[in-house]
Amino acid sequence: MKDLFGKAILDFQTNNSPEDLITETSISEADEMSVAYLFRSFDEMPKIEQKALQIAKGRVLDVGCGAGSHSLYLQKERNLDVLPIDISPNAIQACNLRGLKNAIVENLLAIEYEKFDTILLLMNGTGIFKNIEETPVFLQKLKNLLNPNGQILIDSSDIIYMFNEDEDGGKWIESNGYYGELTYTVSYKNQTEDTFPWLYLDYNTLQNAASANGLQSELILEGEHYDYLAKLFV
Repeated sequence: MKDLFGKAILDFQTNNSPEDLITETSISEADEMSVAYLFRSFDEMPKIEQKALQIAKGRVLDVGCGAGSHSLYLQKERNLDVLPIDISPNAIQACNLRGLKNAIVENLLAIEYEKFDTILLLMNGTGIFKNIEETPVFLQKLKNLLNPNGQILIDSSDIIYMFNEDEDGGKWIESNGYYGELTYTVSYKNQTEDTFPWLYLDYNTLQNAASANGLQSELILEGEHYDYLAKLFV
């Protein structure tokens, strides 16, 4: 991986001529994304993200923290003990420059001997599960990282709306796997990132997967466009 997302974040943080990111998926055309969006303040965040930050408690693990905007709010405004992690060295460098105390380059699955009261997975948190098949591995890991009475706050979208309807109102979906399993490609400054798997889960599917892995789920909030925030707990 060329860490283009991270490069864009670091370029923006250091005023190194940042440009828009170009994102494309297996079911959607190339789309421009302003890097500035990753640096949004609490007031600029979608209601789902605001809600997650308001109900976060105790020691917090921010998985895939990116530019660190969620962690920064929790550290500064909520005075919580936050561990922001990302697999992008460039993004973590930007987080450190922004004043995050504990940001580290780390893969969720590699964390051991740590426990948290809240685990945050925002901006389509189910994306890191990659596909339906690997989802149980991640759910078990998240469950094992929770303190008693801990919570996993995770958001995603039901992307069924992106598929065409036939005359009967049914959806045209290829039958090879779950419709939320996408491949994602990122381009930045004329460089193209390796394509990687990315998973969108509708709430019922997440609920079923959670239940199969010993987790209860609660639908906390639904957004304006098929998106939702869920809480998973033991």
